[in-house]
Amino acid sequence: MAHGSSKLTQSVHAGSPGDSLHKGTVNPIFPASAYDYEGPGETQYPRYFNTPNQRAVAQKMAALENGEDALVFSSGLAAIMTSFFAFLKQGDHAVLQNDLYGGTFNAVAVEFPKFGIDFTLVDGTKPEAFEQAIQPNTKLIYIETPSNPTLTITDIKAVGAIAKKHNLITIIDNTFASPVNQNPIDLGIDVVTHSGTKYIGGHSDLCCGVAVASAAHTKQIWNSAFHFGGSLDAHTCWMVERSLKTIVLRVRQQNENALKLAQWLKTHKKIGKVYYPGLPDHPGHTIAKAQMPGGFGGMLSFEVLGDPHGFMNRLKLIKRALSLGGVESTICSPVKTSHAKMSAEERARINVTDNLVRFSVGIEEVEDLIQDLEQALS
Repeated sequence: MAHGSSKLTQSVHAGSPGDSLHKGTVNPIFPASAYDYEGPGETQYPRYFNTPNQRAVAQKMAALENGEDALVFSSGLAAIMTSFFAFLKQGDHAVLQNDLYGGTFNAVAVEFPKFGIDFTLVDGTKPEAFEQAIQPNTKLIYIETPSNPTLTITDIKAVGAIAKKHNLITIIDNTFASPVNQNPIDLGIDVVTHSGTKYIGGHSDLCCGVAVASAAHTKQIWNSAFHFGGSLDAHTCWMVERSLKTIVLRVRQQNENALKLAQWLKTHKKIGKVYYPGLPDHPGHTIAKAQMPGGFGGMLSFEVLGDPHGFMNRLKLIKRALSLGGVESTICSPVKTSHAKMSAEERARINVTDNLVRFSVGIEEVEDLIQDLEQALS
């Protein structure tokens, strides 16, 4: 593999050859939106996803996810929806797990019917449910693991095998795990998507998305992507590339902190259920251990026995915020944020209760985070 096989080395060097003109160690920003169209290579244009800064991110993400190629988008949902429409057409059917990020669920529920695409939602913890839902016109299976916000674990290898058996395309949202902890292509998945706004950006200061796949599947996604126009500008791409150089260090610390915090929350008398795949009593712990060799991630959720909003208002260090994956710890109520567009019945079906809070663990000293939680709970 280019630039060594270690993720730490790839995160720094893949796609980052530096400045060949002035011999600088970092890639320059190439903000041009107008390029010469004569010559042996392909014509470069931002909407074609092929300008130097776009390709730098794509190469780094492909290396980190063990894929052949990638496309960088202006948001995670742009990456997901473009990937859907690259492989689905009128009259097709898709199978999706039922506990998805609310934005994805809402986009599918609103947009698929407009295009005559049918879909079935199934229990992501049961691989056989995916197989049972397959119809003659099924073309695609979509999963998200760990899921948002209850950290449900789907058996990636089992779903990948079912899809291969039926000649279906598989797409995963790998945002919560990050490429540091989980590489679904190695487990038989065709397309790996990310909301890069989260762990890939890592500093709560940019919005982007990524799709990683084989060269052939990436080309198929590109065939739709350049029509839909969800490309990313050079300045933001440069920031994404810079952020990716520290993703391994950041995520390792977040993994470590999240496990300690999940263990601490489990013992607290004012906390109900704690959802974290690193806990031995999590229903998906054994599968997570096998398919997340890098760690269990920096995301957890838990139920507050009492008033969750009062608890969040009393926090001093941990910030209440929409989004996740930054170096600073943030917390939110899924019923008011990520899953607000779902009905109460839909939320109940996937255990998103009014008392549930989602915790994105940062890289701070874990004892400081415990102190803040303790004072807010008491």
